[in-house]
Amino acid sequence: MQPILEITDLSHSFGGLKALTDFSLEIFPGELVGLIGPNGAGKTTVFNLITGVFRISAGAITFRGEDISDWRSHRITAAGIARTFQNIRLFKELSVLDNVRLGAFAQHRYSLLDALRRSRRFNTAEQQVTQQAFELLERFNLTHYAHTPARHLAYGEQRRIEMARALISRPQLLLLDEPAAGMNSSETEDLIRRIRQLQDEFALTILLIEHQMRVVVNLCQRLYVLDFGQTIAAGSPQEIQRHPAVLEAYLGKDGDLLSEAPEPDEGTL
Repeated sequence: MQPILEITDLSHSFGGLKALTDFSLEIFPGELVGLIGPNGAGKTTVFNLITGVFRISAGAITFRGEDISDWRSHRITAAGIARTFQNIRLFKELSVLDNVRLGAFAQHRYSLLDALRRSRRFNTAEQQVTQQAFELLERFNLTHYAHTPARHLAYGEQRRIEMARALISRPQLLLLDEPAAGMNSSETEDLIRRIRQLQDEFALTILLIEHQMRVVVNLCQRLYVLDFGQTIAAGSPQEIQRHPAVLEAYLGKDGDLLSEAPEPDEGTL
């Protein structure tokens, strides 16, 4: 089987600071893979390179067999890659509905002239996007907030808006950047269940950055571990949890990386 995403010897620098060095990764269709590491390890840099936010200076990124290394962000989104952000990026004064609708921008098939004229093509496309947005709001239990400015919603609800906005583009690969950040235990458990459901319903492949080990253990099939921009380990969560280099990077040589994370609950699988 061909990887849906293949990263080869990816490197990136900010001035004289080496943020990422010779990073390689493979994800196959239907997998949920985690990218973990201490703060500043280079994880979000990987996401920014995949999505065209940063320009690649060395290495290559291939998506569905096609080299996307020099593609712009809008083209990458249109090809089937969507993401959320570590720090929530919503248009706080716009309604929840409009925030979700904006995620479909790369899928628009009408011209500027169609929009100015409010042509039939424009109206049909806009109706379809609005319908899809409402369907996603219903999945995330946000329908009653559809016309409420996003700034009025609680933090966990804003996280759900961001996920709905990413999904409206119907991606094949979804990049989740710390989706459980700032969530309490109950919200985290709900997030785990929701990600599983969304992966099944949308046939998603997911690359996940997360610090909460409970989320990582319950969701990820494989893990890549970064430290100071370099891969220090790769394997299953069970293989990673007591890897000497990983333990030292996180907690010191005598730590237990996953001590805070319970075994996956069969009832939530």
